[in-house]
Amino acid sequence: MDLKILPLAITMMAGPQIIAALVLVTARQAVRVSVAFLLGVAIATSVGVAITHGLFGLFGNKVSLGSPSDSGSAGTLIQIGLVVLLVLAAIRAFLTRETSEPPGWLTGLMDAGVGRGLTTGLLVILAMPSDIVVMLTVGAHLAHGGEDFVAGLGFVAATVLIAALPLLTLLALGHRGRDAMPAVRDWLTSNSWVITIATCAVFVLLIL
Repeated sequence: MDLKILPLAITMMAGPQIIAALVLVTARQAVRVSVAFLLGVAIATSVGVAITHGLFGLFGNKVSLGSPSDSGSAGTLIQIGLVVLLVLAAIRAFLTRETSEPPGWLTGLMDAGVGRGLTTGLLVILAMPSDIVVMLTVGAHLAHGGEDFVAGLGFVAATVLIAALPLLTLLALGHRGRDAMPAVRDWLTSNSWVITIATCAVFVLLIL
């Protein structure tokens, strides 16, 4: 297990992703729908990391990624490129902080069933550009360090755990947790840009 990539799981769920998890715990079949959502997140994250790791591994067979300590190696240059993407994502989050709103698909999740919960879990990972960048970062890091896909399973588990926090809170607090979720959801909707910038900054430092 590679511990350096675990914090990236926070960025995976920052923004609409965690808001979707919060909305789903207010659905009529909250537990069943949320479990389906978590299954979707687990599948999507596993597939995403496997694909990016495979791509960078294949690339490494054609062009040597070099030693992680070599600042001029192809692997290091790729990581620097990913750092640039993370910085751009942070800048975009700051510039759009006043106008950013949750996507329209979030509004109908309170009536979601198990099937939609699963689909939502898949889409909030595979259809989000920020998550694609994170998974590219993870894949590049693993390939550059010569580690296999198994080393990324901790990252997958951490992502699912963060996605499960609303459900775990609901189960632990019962109706008090359900009552608190709308306020938490509203705060995250208004301040998700702060979380995105902070986590991008941490991950840039980790990569460098």
